[in-house]
Amino acid sequence: MIDFFKEFFEQYSQYDKLDIYFEVIAVIFGFLSVWCSKNNNILVFPTGMISTSIFVYLLFKWSLLGDMMINAYYFIMSIYGWFYWSRGNNEKPAPISVVNSYDKKIIAILLLSSSIFVSLVYTLFEKWDSFVSYIDVLTTAVFFAAMWLMAKRKVQSWNFWIFANIISIPLYAHKGLAFTSLQYFIFTLIAIAGYYEWKNIYNKQNLTV
Repeated sequence: MIDFFKEFFEQYSQYDKLDIYFEVIAVIFGFLSVWCSKNNNILVFPTGMISTSIFVYLLFKWSLLGDMMINAYYFIMSIYGWFYWSRGNNEKPAPISVVNSYDKKIIAILLLSSSIFVSLVYTLFEKWDSFVSYIDVLTTAVFFAAMWLMAKRKVQSWNFWIFANIISIPLYAHKGLAFTSLQYFIFTLIAIAGYYEWKNIYNKQNLTV
């Protein structure tokens, strides 16, 4: 067990201490953001903005351009989501809903366009150096759709989070980013709980209509 943790964290010896501190701070605020999201709390957005702004800097240094753009996109969508969630009355945010035919079209467009865009970025910067690049393109596309659905308060956003989080666990472990890999493992557990929490809220809303 000791050898496992030693190997898991050994690549941190190659990183600047400041970057390690930044990663820990970003992970902490990432946890807070996902937890607030699970609990249907609007603080998901300000906490998420702190986490994503730090990760934009770190992911650029780590040459994970797709995930870097995801976090920049998260930051922008957090501003929109903060506004959208506040559109309800003074006590409650806008209601949770499920995807409709229009949403499915937007999801398809987001998946396709983000995949093409990130692929072009990798080509431009000549970063197609391993299978990690292809996985990064996939997770970027799924995360783009997940964040849009989250901002629109759709139950199915959690399905996308779960899928992309699971893929991200080995991705970041392979890159030697142990804290971030552990973050995505816990994100997966919270996302599963979040799905059932939002589904219950949605069902209760329908009963009261």
